[in-house]
Amino acid sequence: MPECLDDFIDESNPVRVIDVFVDALDLAELSFEGVEPAATARPSYHPSVLLKLYIYGYLNRVQSSRRLEREAGRNVEAMWLLGRLTPDHKTIADFRKDNGLAQGMCTLRRTLP
Repeated sequence: MPECLDDFIDESNPVRVIDVFVDALDLAELSFEGVEPAATARPSYHPSVLLKLYIYGYLNRVQSSRRLEREAGRNVEAMWLLGRLTPDHKTIADFRKDNGLAQGMCTLRRTLP
């Protein structure tokens, strides 16, 4: 793998839109869990990382947590989008479970002008 995944992601690639979109959201305002890191535990994945993966999967018809885990480890677009982080399937599934309402709000916000 090259050191710079950016060389493989064209400027018009939809993952760049996902990246900019999620980075522009106020995830705390949208009630996402884990925006503020817990003081006592090992650092977890920031919700923005998992939301990017979730949206990527939705746009590419990859909905299974196990398949998303595999994509994060082998797909250049997903690797770029996640900054080479590789959440496991349980982390992905827990994110979906814990942030269902927030995801719905995010979708609603995306459809509004």
